[in-house]
Amino acid sequence: MLRSRLAPTPSGYLHLGNAFSFVLTWLLVRKQHGHLHLRIDDLDRERAKPEYYDDIFTTLAWLGLDYDSGAHSRQDCLANWSQKHRLTAYKAALMRLVDAGDVFVCDCSRSLLAQTAPNGLYPGTCRSKNLPLASTDAAWRVRTDGNTSVNFHDARAGSVTTDIATNLGDFIVRRRDGVPAYHIASLVDDTHDQMTFIVRGADLLASTAAQIFLAERLTFTAFTRTTFLHHPLLLESPDRKLSKSHHSLSLRAMRENGTTAEEVIGRIASMLGIVLPRPSLQALLEVFSPEVVAALPHEGLLSM
Repeated sequence: MLRSRLAPTPSGYLHLGNAFSFVLTWLLVRKQHGHLHLRIDDLDRERAKPEYYDDIFTTLAWLGLDYDSGAHSRQDCLANWSQKHRLTAYKAALMRLVDAGDVFVCDCSRSLLAQTAPNGLYPGTCRSKNLPLASTDAAWRVRTDGNTSVNFHDARAGSVTTDIATNLGDFIVRRRDGVPAYHIASLVDDTHDQMTFIVRGADLLASTAAQIFLAERLTFTAFTRTTFLHHPLLLESPDRKLSKSHHSLSLRAMRENGTTAEEVIGRIASMLGIVLPRPSLQALLEVFSPEVVAALPHEGLLSM
């Protein structure tokens, strides 16, 4: 059975780009009679706010998106589904990387990295320092040397090959505050939840490559066989993707200004190249075909 998930973060109010990704995932899963899981990525406790948790559940209900497992309220999430309950599993994965010699400690500050890595690619400054694991205010990075070519199948683009060393460098797997990084948490969760199909924005293609790179080292073989779909991003302007930081463009603001869920579904349908005389989620599901994803443009779908 196809298994997929919605994985919002409670770090801001959801926007139209989130709605597009959620609806597309829902359509693909429901059309293929799969299992849809709601996973809330709330490991960043500083940015997670009660109102943002609540907005996730309000938005899903407003759009009519049902799911087969996962939390159904903020209280349910915090009590039973929060990533804080899976810290032991994340740390176990990190220690397996440490034991294999794949991790080193880096105490470079952001200001130093801005000077030494203006292109954003870590220059390997701390690789040979042999800093102790218990160093405070220091991140853990994974070594990207040797054969770092990663290949995976994308449902829209076909076979994708990325060289980790060239495109990502020694990326962070544990943050300076001791919290496991997104790549580790997402990989461990997707493996535990037995995901077989993952829908993401095109901006997360590098994250997919990083997680497959880690999965190969952790022998999470099921994850390496996952099918991915990286959809185009919705653009606020010709060179700027939608952001949660712009509350005026949020679905919450749209609701408050009188926009209906049917109007949002109609806009999403048009982005998919589908005309609905009377937009509704069920009407969209009836005419939707997974083949439409191959026709999605490579650039942004919509300028706000």
